[in-house]
Amino acid sequence: MNKIFDNTQVAFSLKSDTELERAYFLFKLIASQPLVKIGTAVTNFALKAHLPVEGLIRSTVFDHFCGGVNEVDCLKVVDKMYTKGVSSVLDYSVEGKEEEAQFDAALEMTLKTIEFAREREAIPFAVFKPTGFGRLDLYEKVGEKAVLTVAEQEEWSRVIARFDLACKTAYEKDVLLLIDAEESWMQDAADAIVTDMMRKYNKQKAIVFNTLQMYRWDRLDYLKQLHEQAKTEGFYIGMKLVRGAYMEKENERAAERGLKSPICISKEATDINYDAAVLYMVENIDKMAIFAGTHNEESSYKLMRLLEEKGITRDDKRIFFGQLLGMSDNISFNLAENKYNVAKYLPFGPVRDVMPYLIRRAEENTSVAGQTSRELTLIKKEKERRKL
Repeated sequence: MNKIFDNTQVAFSLKSDTELERAYFLFKLIASQPLVKIGTAVTNFALKAHLPVEGLIRSTVFDHFCGGVNEVDCLKVVDKMYTKGVSSVLDYSVEGKEEEAQFDAALEMTLKTIEFAREREAIPFAVFKPTGFGRLDLYEKVGEKAVLTVAEQEEWSRVIARFDLACKTAYEKDVLLLIDAEESWMQDAADAIVTDMMRKYNKQKAIVFNTLQMYRWDRLDYLKQLHEQAKTEGFYIGMKLVRGAYMEKENERAAERGLKSPICISKEATDINYDAAVLYMVENIDKMAIFAGTHNEESSYKLMRLLEEKGITRDDKRIFFGQLLGMSDNISFNLAENKYNVAKYLPFGPVRDVMPYLIRRAEENTSVAGQTSRELTLIKKEKERRKL
């Protein structure tokens, strides 16, 4: 298979010269670990002190990695990308909330994005985070099968009700719904709810998608067990496959508690695990749908080859590739150019609420070996092509 991801003309076709220069500047900054550390500290301080920095954040890092401050604001980006065949997933990226009113607001926003997606071909998926609908500590307690107080039982019922309303609405409007994965210690409880939702709403096809973080060594077995369950009970499996984004946190917690880390022993083991899950799902595609969330070129090529080998058409609606806005445009736009289904995650929300997400992106880019240098190499190549 020829190396389609090297085509920078296609990759950056939507970027003006100014936007290309901004991207180059941003990734130059992100390439420096000390600068990322200082930058995030200064940004956090400025926001806490209510200094007028939102305009600066908005015109640099926010506009590169985010779709906008609200769903309507995102439409410019959505429509523009769709001219090149790249779909969007609107991701309300406000995290770490703790109060019932905030959880209800997140549910309202999810319902709104489902309705938004129903009306637009360019937005095939809606998405939410489990901790958008309930407290992390409560998920953990439920996952550990601890005894809940009466108040906690009522609170947990409300969490389940929020999931159910979101999934039922997606089912009724025929909009695919991705449910993100988070820390391993809250995931068992979230998995149990999502499986219930699949059982209920995935009778004809996959509408509800869970997420598997393949840097966890136990996830392939989990997928196989779920498949057995789905065959017995007659439902379809929707799964977003990612490598994972909480590695430092996971390893630290395991070490602190003297537990075995849930994370694979090496990057190579994670890659093998990820590709094995993709293979397993493609081999069982009659009962599954895949959202392959990856910035890894090799994994993307492997999935492309698999489709060819199995005689599955490139635009088969059960298979989507996914990347984040502002990253790996060389993968997204070249896939779309070659008629594969591809969607970009568009985080959105008020600037100060989305900052934890942006900081995580910056740190992740710094820690994933080769990610930033690849972006810089491609941007440099395109700048030379444009004679900038």
